[in-house]
Formats: sequence, C-alpha cells, structure tokens
Amino acid sequence: MLYSLTGKLAHTEPGVAVIDVGGVAFKCFTSMGTLRALPRLGETATLYTHLNVREDALDLFGFATQGELTCFKLLTAISGVGPKVGIAILSELTPGDVALAAAAGDAKRFTRANGVGAKLAQRIVLELKDKVQSFSAEPFVVEGPAPARAAGPGSAAQAVEALSALGYSPSEAAAAVGRLDPTLPVEELIRLALKSFGQMR
Repeated sequence: MLYSLTGKLAHTEPGVAVIDVGGVAFKCFTSMGTLRALPRLGETATLYTHLNVREDALDLFGFATQGELTCFKLLTAISGVGPKVGIAILSELTPGDVALAAAAGDAKRFTRANGVGAKLAQRIVLELKDKVQSFSAEPFVVEGPAPARAAGPGSAAQAVEALSALGYSPSEAAAAVGRLDPTLPVEELIRLALKSFGQMR
C-alpha cells in the first residue's frame, strides 16, 4: 500500500495535486489546506497518501502532513462522511480546528463544509469528542512549519479569544483561563480550558 509520494509537483487544480515520481504522474485528490502548503510547480513535494478502493475506481488522496491524513481517516470512518465530504471539511478546517471544534461540541463549525448538514455535523462531534479529550496526545495535532506560539503576556488573552470563537461566553472563557498558569503557550491554555469545561459539564 502507498504510504507517501515524493516527486516533482507536475500540476495542481482545485482539489487535485499531481506528483511526478520517476516519470509516473500520480493524481491525488486533496484539500485546499494541502494545496496551499505545496511548493511551486516543478519543485519537489511529498504527499502522505490514502488509497480509497471502490468497485469502479481506485482514488488516491494526498495530504501535506501525516496529521491531516490521520484526521481524514478519522472523519471518513464516521457514517455519512465519505472521502469527498472529508476533503470538504479539511478544506474549511485545519486538523487542529477539527479537534478544537469536536472537543468544544461546536457542530456549527462543521456545517461550513459542503455536504455537511446539521445532523451530520452533530454526528461528527459525537463520534470525535471522546477521541480529542486528551488534546495534546491527539494524533492529528497541527503539523507543519508553524510552531506553537510562544508564551507571553498576550497568551491568556489569545486563549480567551479562541475559546470565545468556539462559542463560550467571554466570562466563561476568562474564568477558565484565569485558573491556569499564564506563562503556558496559547495552545496549552486552550487545551486545559477545554478539558476543564468537559469536567464541569
């Protein structure tokens, strides 16, 4: 089974990237997030792959990070979430966004993706929520060139902002973050705050 492809980026179009490996061009269906992360045409690129076997076709899906691939597999294991819907979700949300939305029970965020209605969004949250309880250990934590934001005076404020965006009231978010060490990185503050919300409910 194909694990990954490394070769020259031969072509891109919405939802598709083509990697030329030794003269054989592999067409990979992919997310907008991965397309944005790819180098320029003709440069070397690596995609982590998943082969979807159907009666009438073999579809290859490729992702810029192992985290995005893992997230895709978790999403498509949910009833009603096929590969196209999985790609649509990952074109709207990063793997980290998926984890945060599931942990916070924020089904509405998933409805931003094409093909995801309210009922399916609720099912996604229900099935993923337990898997993201220990957020830092989650296998599809954001990977790639962007490192975790360094701790600093604004970390608590950024964490409160992020929690508010997830649907918590500013007072709830401020109270949860206020109980934590303000020197922690933003991602850690969010993770611990979400964990405390889970314990309180």
